[in-house]
Order: sequence, then structure tokens, then C-alpha cells
Amino acid sequence: MVKKADLRTPIICVLGHIDHGKTSLLDEIRGTSIAEQEKGAITQHIGATEVPLATIQNKCGSLMKGDFKVPGLLFIDTPGHHAFTTLRNRGGALSDLAVLIVDVTEGFQPQTTEALKILRHFKTPFVLAANKIDRIHGWRPHEDKTFMLTYENQSEYTKRSLDNLIYRLINQLNEEGFSSDRYDRIRDFQKNVGVIPISAKTGEGIPDLLMILIGLAQRFLEGDLRLHAKGPGRGTVLEVKEERGLGKTLDVILYDGKLKTGDTIVVGSYGKPIVTRVRALLKPRPLTEIRVEEKFQRVDEIVAAAGIKVVAHSLDNALAGSPMRVVEDEALIEKISNDIKSELDDVKIKTDEIGVTLKADTIGSLEALVQELNDAKVPIWRADVGDISKRDIIETATIRDPYLAVVIGFCVEMLQDAKDEALKSQVQVFQGNVIYRLLEDYTTWVKEQQSISEREGLETIVRAGKFRLMLDCVFRKSKPAIVGVKILGGKIKPGVSVIKKSGINVGILKGIQEHGESRNEAVTGKEVAVAIEGPTVGRQIKEGDILYVDIPKKHARIIEQELCDTIPADELETLKEFLEIKRKIDPFWAR
Repeated sequence: MVKKADLRTPIICVLGHIDHGKTSLLDEIRGTSIAEQEKGAITQHIGATEVPLATIQNKCGSLMKGDFKVPGLLFIDTPGHHAFTTLRNRGGALSDLAVLIVDVTEGFQPQTTEALKILRHFKTPFVLAANKIDRIHGWRPHEDKTFMLTYENQSEYTKRSLDNLIYRLINQLNEEGFSSDRYDRIRDFQKNVGVIPISAKTGEGIPDLLMILIGLAQRFLEGDLRLHAKGPGRGTVLEVKEERGLGKTLDVILYDGKLKTGDTIVVGSYGKPIVTRVRALLKPRPLTEIRVEEKFQRVDEIVAAAGIKVVAHSLDNALAGSPMRVVEDEALIEKISNDIKSELDDVKIKTDEIGVTLKADTIGSLEALVQELNDAKVPIWRADVGDISKRDIIETATIRDPYLAVVIGFCVEMLQDAKDEALKSQVQVFQGNVIYRLLEDYTTWVKEQQSISEREGLETIVRAGKFRLMLDCVFRKSKPAIVGVKILGGKIKPGVSVIKKSGINVGILKGIQEHGESRNEAVTGKEVAVAIEGPTVGRQIKEGDILYVDIPKKHARIIEQELCDTIPADELETLKEFLEIKRKIDPFWAR
């Protein structure tokens, strides 16, 4: 007979697209409001919440029948933004079961499909929570009731609307290779994915979801849960935090075995793994999220699965996202240390010879930044965990590309000497607590800088222009010739050379006047007086002639190859005519 003491708490991973309601679902179960506190309303790190069996029984009410031996459920809340694929991979790897949450009104989104790939990769059994049923037109909410009870109290129109949305989800799951149906129509949950309509806002359907999760854990996972209930603890470090009066501490998900005060543990670090002894174990209260808990309970021993704060010496260089192992036999310390180092060495971040510098607070965050920048095709030069230091600024300042002489820091501080150094250098620093906004800030800045550069470049480059000498508008024949002209395309400025259609250079445009006032330029359609040094009207040039700005070869190449998309149509047409003139003489001119 299986005893409750022999079973560890099942780990339930909650995944899904951004803003589809993962944290809101857990808030409803816990009776908290963590979703409102999130930076940018987005979960940034993996969190953990223990939900005792008594709470689940209370939520489920009469639905819960029979003797349940599992002590409760440990929920892992994963970041929803697509940048956190790697963090979700770790979340998926830790999970016994998963809840894939989908906004029933929106259906599958990119991160929904991404989550399914993770679940398939780890062969993690899951259910699909079809959230936000309260948003269906005509829906009459019945707070905290079972789905079937609230469903029966809806109008026929509303029922049909929900049925159609559920069928859409079932079809989308089928397209991804999963057989599924609404949960109340399924007999074998091992062969079919249960779709459970819920509202994290009103609590409708939450009893059904909890009942199915506890039932699946009891029925299908009992053997695995029993196997891992005892033995040396194994965990993953979620956060490394400074706690007042305690120094550096670790927020850990213990997913196997036991952890006791006094145990020797090995933890991953920036360099050689840390070997230390547990001074104290601080457990968050039931139904509280370890990320935001303030009143921990001191315990002597903890059994998997659980979220726990570990107090120990020498944790300054401990690395968030790294493994934590309990060592029962000191002879195994070296082997376990090597195993952890090898595991961390597998987390390789490919860098380029030139690129931006990244700093983040955890391995997962760093990998998320790297993935986002790789997708945007932004090269990465350095990527590391920790605060932005003076050395980071000095080394980044050696990058000559102004768009890449940049430090991007996620959830990290900038040390004072680094701030002082940044003020003296040309290095740009971007800091933030929401990855997608942080990277939007960087890409927006790059576009702005490129726009400024283009404007400055265009101001120094000789641009295409053509004009016609108007009839009866000769004010002086030579030294310089002053004539009335009409601009036919592009623009003209003082100081440029001008040529005839034959390609012959006729002189330099010395000045422009309009209504007796000097002008810096004249654009298409304008009629102005110009002074041309060199020709004599009636000899080298005559009324009715069309003249072109003589663009230097280097400038012509830049305009044609790099700036064509940025210049007006009339100027582009004038450029083409000018290039035809030049390439009649030399087919390879400015190519």
C-alpha cells in the first residue's frame, strides 16, 4: 500500500502565450494578485507556489471523491514572452504535468506552438486550459463554479459560441499532432489531451482543472513520484538574492529527494562549482509565490517537490539557473562538481568578433536576450551574468561600430565607476526589467541614429539635379553667366559642376537667387536665376539647353547603391538620366 509520506509533491508547469493568463490562473488558485505586480504585466522569471491538498479539496468541493495520497501540487509559473524559450525548457524539464493555457477567444499564438514543442520534447503529459470564457458574448458568470454547472446556465447562443471556440482549439491541437476533446468527453487522458474551459477572472472551471490535475498525478504518476520521494536532494537555482541579515541566499526548486539543514551541497557558479553547507532552510507559506514571499517559515528538512530558500556560506558567485545537488558521501564531491561544471559548460552562447555586450541577472535571462538578438540578427560580442562594471564599459568602448558599442543590461545594476566611465566614452547603455521593451529601446535607438546619419550623409553628398535655361532670361552672358532657369528634376546647390547632355563640363554653379534673395538650394519646379562660372551664353551654352549637376563618381556610387530608396522619384529619374550620360562614355562608370 502506498503511503502519503512516500509520495513527493507533483510539479505542474504552467505555459502559454504572453497575456493568456498564466499568472492570473495561479492568482485565482492562491487568492493573490501577483499578475498586477509584474513588470510590464509579464512574468520575467520562473516562480513556484505550493498548493496543499486541503486547498485543492476546498476548491473542488463535491467534485473531489476518493482518497488522494499526493500532498498537493507545486506549480511552476513560466515567463510567457517568446524570448524565454530556454527558461520554459527548464520549466518543462522539471515538470511531471503541465497546463497549457490559451485565450479561448484568440486561439493558438506563436508561443502556444512553441510551448507544445517543449512539451513534446520532454514527453510531458498536459491539459489545455481554455481561458477567458467570461469574454464570450452573452456569458453569464457563476463565480468559482464547476464548468458544467456554469455551462448549463448559459443561453443556447452562448453555448454554441463556446462550442465553436473549443472545436477550433481541438482542431489546432490535432494539426500539431495531439488527439484531444473537451475534458468531460474523455475516458483515457493518457491518449487524449483534455481541453478544460476556465475563467481565471471569475474562477469558473478552476475546480475542474484542479480535479483533473490531482487525478492525473494520483493515477498516472504514482510510481514516479514514489521513486523520487527519498534520497539526496536535487534542485535548480531560480534566483540568487541578498537577504537582510542572511547575506546571499538561493531560491531553489527541489525536484528530487530531501534537503536538510547541515547538508553539504554543490551549486553552480561563475567559475568552479561552490561546495558549502546549508545553514538554514526557509520555506514560503502555502499558497505564496517564492518570488514575492516576505514571511518565510524556518524548517529543518524539506521533501521534493518544493520551492525553498537556502541559506549558506560562500554563495556570492552562485549562478541563477544552475543545478544544486546534495552530497551524502564526501568522496563524491569532486564527481558531482565535475558533473555540474559539464552541465553549465553545455550552455554555450555563441559570440561574434564584433557585436553588442549583454549583461543579465540569470543564465535563463541571458539566453533569452541572446535568442532575441539572434532573431533580430544583431551580433553579440560578450554575454555574461552580473552587474554592469567599469571593465564592461572600457572593453565595449573598443568597438568601432557606433551601433554596436552598446551594453544591454537586463535586471542588473550599473556600478558607479561604470556610470562614470560611460559618461567619458561613446558607449550607449540600455537597462530594463522587461526584455521585449529593452530590445525595442535598442532597435529604436539604432533606427534613429541611422536616420540621423543618413540625413547628415545626404547633406554632404552631391545630389542629382537638372535644369533648363529659360528663353529670354539671359541677364549676363559671361564672367559669370547669369541666366533664368527652371528646375526639372532633383535639386541644385551652389558649388556644383554642371554638364550638358553630351557629357561636356560647362562650368561651376556659383550662386542661386529667387526674387532678388540668395538661396542655398532650388528644388524641382522652381524658377530661379543662377550664376555659372566658365561658359558664355551663345557659345558653350544657349537658351533652351538642359544642364545636369555633375555628380562625383564616389557620390554617384553611394546614391545608386545605398540611398536609392530614400530619394524622391523625380530625383531618382534625374539620377538615371545622368548615369546614362556618363555610361555612354564609360559603361563601368561608378559601378
